[in-house]
Amino acid sequence: MPIDRPIIRLKPKTNPQRIRHGFPWVYDNEIVTDRRTKALRPGSLVILHDHAQNVLGLFAVNPNSKIFARKLSDDVDCLIDADWFAQKITKALVLREQLYSQCYYRLIHAEADHLPGLIIDRFEDLLVIQPNATWVDQLMDELVEALKNVLAPTCIVINGTGRARVLEGLDEGRRVALGDMPTVAIEVPMNGAVYFADIAGGQKTGIFYDQRPNHSFVQKLSAGKKVLDVFSHVGGFGLAAMANGAAEVTCVDGSQPALDLAVLGALATRSDVPFEIFKGDAFDVMMNMASEGKIFDIVICDPPAFAPQKASREAGLRAYERVSRLASSLVADGGYLTLCSCSHAVEIERFRAACIRGIGRAGRHAQ
Repeated sequence: MPIDRPIIRLKPKTNPQRIRHGFPWVYDNEIVTDRRTKALRPGSLVILHDHAQNVLGLFAVNPNSKIFARKLSDDVDCLIDADWFAQKITKALVLREQLYSQCYYRLIHAEADHLPGLIIDRFEDLLVIQPNATWVDQLMDELVEALKNVLAPTCIVINGTGRARVLEGLDEGRRVALGDMPTVAIEVPMNGAVYFADIAGGQKTGIFYDQRPNHSFVQKLSAGKKVLDVFSHVGGFGLAAMANGAAEVTCVDGSQPALDLAVLGALATRSDVPFEIFKGDAFDVMMNMASEGKIFDIVICDPPAFAPQKASREAGLRAYERVSRLASSLVADGGYLTLCSCSHAVEIERFRAACIRGIGRAGRHAQ
């Protein structure tokens, strides 16, 4: 039976093809905004039409966000309830069970699992939900019910913190939807290493599962090597390298609690491998290391988002150039430099160009 839902329309000059081909977002400057549209309650479910009144799908809206609408389904009459969530979660679970032998992974990865703005990380029987879109907040009870039915967890933590929620106009905070909040960091086996995640007070969900394949890539290069992990958080690249027989590992981060967890991870992973930490501004630490003549076979820099939005893009690119310049001076001849970016506003081509400039300005050459 058809469900009576509000209709929103694309502006005449907005090309609907990218939405038909799977792009999950509609920006606020692409929507016809009238009094009725602006009055929609954040998190409302609506039907999107192109300017010719062709149906493009079921979307969740937030008039307070630059991302005005996020696609949920092609079926405009589907009921978004616990059963709907359970179907999505089950499909994602089947995929993860084919990839991982242990229940430690990113269970839901937002748009990639057709649940835009929703992250769920799994730590065996503990789940951490990161709701970064208003519609998820509105349907949190249904989501939690679905997770209970599909996975039967003993603990569900809702981590409603971070810049994405601020951009959505949402409050920040952590709370428990099931069980008790962990009072100590929990062990997380990954890529042969042992990490420790602070669920109650750590950054995001406590661990960066999304970097897992990159950790594994660097790990393969690390046997017998001296490794420097800059912006290390809880030891992401460094501990992975240690697990594959790195000769020694050094981690640099601005957070002492994160470095303390990296130390615990190092002891649990390979207590026989020399492991050193430096707390401080990464730029200052790298300059000091260079002045002391320190050299590493592998240097990894995985900084926070220097350009989280277009307004900060140029400043962010200068920061990435500076990171690559300082880091490349610490790499031995024939060594490896890994540079990462999580800045949505920086295109990969411009990020690569900034990194190459930095390497060149350090008097180094890359291939």
